[in-house]
Amino acid sequence: MMKYLITGGHGQLGYDLVRELEKRGEKDYLALTKEQMDITDREQVFDVVQNYYPDVIIHCAAWTAVDKAEDMEEQVREVNVIGTKNLVDVSLELDIKIIYISTDYVFDGTKDAPYLEGDQPNPKSVYGRTKYEGELEVLRNPKHFITRISWVFGINGHNFIETMLKLSKTHDEVNVVCDQVGSPTYTVDLAKILIDMSYTSKYGIYHINNDGYCSWADLAKYIFEHSHLAVRVNPVLTDDYIKMMKIKQAYRPRNSRLSKEKLKNEGFSMLPRWQDAVNRYCLELNEKLKGGEK
Repeated sequence: MMKYLITGGHGQLGYDLVRELEKRGEKDYLALTKEQMDITDREQVFDVVQNYYPDVIIHCAAWTAVDKAEDMEEQVREVNVIGTKNLVDVSLELDIKIIYISTDYVFDGTKDAPYLEGDQPNPKSVYGRTKYEGELEVLRNPKHFITRISWVFGINGHNFIETMLKLSKTHDEVNVVCDQVGSPTYTVDLAKILIDMSYTSKYGIYHINNDGYCSWADLAKYIFEHSHLAVRVNPVLTDDYIKMMKIKQAYRPRNSRLSKEKLKNEGFSMLPRWQDAVNRYCLELNEKLKGGEK
């Protein structure tokens, strides 16, 4: 049995980490919200972590509003960099493992092949830059797992699949970008592998998401087909979408394909294909909606 401290405890990933720990009979965990521990408050971080003294910190909390981040760099840096530094400092003091949730946005998306863990990051957005700076902080702790994920979805939060299903109620066609390619990541599957990692000392940087690649337009088509919804998906280029919607958007990597070879080479299980993950999420969502109707 191990002791876990989870930041962002009520987010999509935090929620499924708690469920996974419970499934495994791991009862000794603290899944904290910002109200319970503000990671930007150094004194509070040290107080909470020193008192609880976990074996592992799983750091899920982050500023993730990508577009809003462009106009609030100082506040974003406070959360994604300073908050991470505080956790790393206390983890070093107490010799605690740390698992940091990073992102495909650390890359610029111009490579014409899947990104390897050792490829040089080149973030092009405030969100991406601050998450990469967070990675650099985490590297100071030799007992680190830096896990880059992408296109996250889970039952306890807003995500692309949920958005598409809501749009299907009022639209018979939708415009979705087709020149951003990557892999969805289901928090149920991600939580399992993060806990598996926590039991090991196979430290380093890993790319983790569901197997296979697709564009956002491909993903939308699959969601509608799987759900038997007659909604047409119009594939559009990112630049055209921005003009069409008359919106200001942070830079998004066009190529978000992440190689998972290291995961396999280190003996961890590969995550199921993204289509399988979407199917299971839709079942979970239906169950949740049915429960809400009772």
